[in-house]
Amino acid sequence: MKSGRRILASIALALLGTASAHAQAVLVEKNVSMKMSQMIIEGVVEDCAKTGYKVTVVIVDNAGVVRASLRGDGTAPHTMEFARKKAYTARSRNQTSLEFKALTDIPSNAYLLQIPEVVAAGGGVPIRAGGVTIGAVGVSGAPGGDKDEVCALAGIAKVADQLK
Repeated sequence: MKSGRRILASIALALLGTASAHAQAVLVEKNVSMKMSQMIIEGVVEDCAKTGYKVTVVIVDNAGVVRASLRGDGTAPHTMEFARKKAYTARSRNQTSLEFKALTDIPSNAYLLQIPEVVAAGGGVPIRAGGVTIGAVGVSGAPGGDKDEVCALAGIAKVADQLK
């Protein structure tokens, strides 16, 4: 009987060791690169300039941390922080900040506005590679969040071939 218990204990330890080894494997994640961030910013600024909008652009990575930013000439001081929050909202919610705004317009969802650093205003768009969100872009300065979002989408379109 004792030898049966020893065998079971040995098997249990072996299985436990195997589980621990798998838990310590290296985590591999996709993320937005600096070069891609620069290209998106360039695309946003170019698109907004066509319509005369002066904007600020912020790119956050897959963890919601600022990767790159550009405060456009002639933009208001608040646009940097507002663009960051739009990008953070899009990344953390995995939806555009305009979609988030529509969601929070429903009274039963108002509690979502208690999430720190999120904003219910258009201009934040997730950056997806395949089906994985690798970051987000936030734009502030155009006359309305819907117009900020159009510029953000144009910036992402500039790198669309790299996101497949």
